[in-house]
Amino acid sequence: MSLWLVPRRASRRRSGQDRRNHVLGEPSPKRDQTASATETVMLVLGEDSPLPETAADVADLAVRLREHVSRLGNVTPPGEATLLHAQHLCSGSLPDGHMPSRIHLIRQAEAVQKLITVVRICGAAQKPARRRRWWQPRTNVLRGSVFALAFACVVLAASLPRT
Repeated sequence: MSLWLVPRRASRRRSGQDRRNHVLGEPSPKRDQTASATETVMLVLGEDSPLPETAADVADLAVRLREHVSRLGNVTPPGEATLLHAQHLCSGSLPDGHMPSRIHLIRQAEAVQKLITVVRICGAAQKPARRRRWWQPRTNVLRGSVFALAFACVVLAASLPRT
């Protein structure tokens, strides 16, 4: 097995978890959930974005908003009124008909938008404790230390008197 003398670039390779999330279409755990939810809300409430044309588009956006409510619910303090309202709106099924389903989708997006605001306010108040990161030596540093230790052993063995 050959070891690299030059450090690998992290930008070229994806870890197994990132690759799995990319293939499954799930967001990366490193990505900010509020930014992802804001993008989806802007698809519904944005000034430039038109209302979805087909029922499948409405159902897709409704599912995405439900997922955002569940993810943001993990960050929101339990019992928050905005969270309960968003969960109540997203728990029901979409109404039948062209306009009622679009109106329900807009209400869901507005509830998620309010939930994003609550998460940002609570997130600013609660800073997560930083985990201590340990220094990881590079391969050449490890090789150099093993060589120095071996050299010190040879010098010590040569300096001892022979019997």
